Amino acid sequence: LLTHAHMDHLNVASLRRIVRATRRLTGNAPEVVVPTGVEDLVTGLGFQQVRGLAWWDEIDVQGLRVTMTPCKHWGARMFRDTYRGYGGYVIEAGGHSVYHSGDTAYFSGFREIGSRLHPQVALLPIGAYFPDSYRVVHTSPEEALRGFVEGGAERMVPIHFGTFQLGREPMDEPVERLTAEAERLGIRARVTVLEEGVTMRLHADSQVP
Repeated sequence: LLTHAHMDHLNVASLRRIVRATRRLTGNAPEVVVPTGVEDLVTGLGFQQVRGLAWWDEIDVQGLRVTMTPCKHWGARMFRDTYRGYGGYVIEAGGHSVYHSGDTAYFSGFREIGSRLHPQVALLPIGAYFPDSYRVVHTSPEEALRGFVEGGAERMVPIHFGTFQLGREPMDEPVERLTAEAERLGIRARVTVLEEGVTMRLHADSQVP
């Protein structure tokens, strides 16, 4: 599932490696889901199927129910190809539902996504918010937490921080600010910060991992 066409989210070399690795491991090429207008960038990379979605479109993909959700960002890969779509996803299967917002600024859509799709876990970005002008298209840690609360998910997992220098804030600051705000709101136990490669397991009949 690709959220938009920016170079740090749609890397052609990485996608080719994913296709090769999936074929080697399973004998089949993977499918790819992209926002409408991004299909041409992944056609010819070896995916068995390319599926484009607009906001609120729903499809079934290999046993998963996938809905594309709105966000507040932009999708052009180059300066002038502003026709390309962008968004997030809610994925549902086996009693679980996960919301991946994609890159986004804070917007009222968090509440609508929660009321329409009721995600259990929300993956929300907390980096690239400084200088303040970056918040036109990115959430601060406090804004991401506000979106989490308004969306009504049971648990938040922060993303989009700590790997690349995306904004001018210190690399360790996003998690520190997120944790402090979660403590202030009394919801620290509902925020799980995962290291790369760590797996979080949830039980379908429980709100506690």
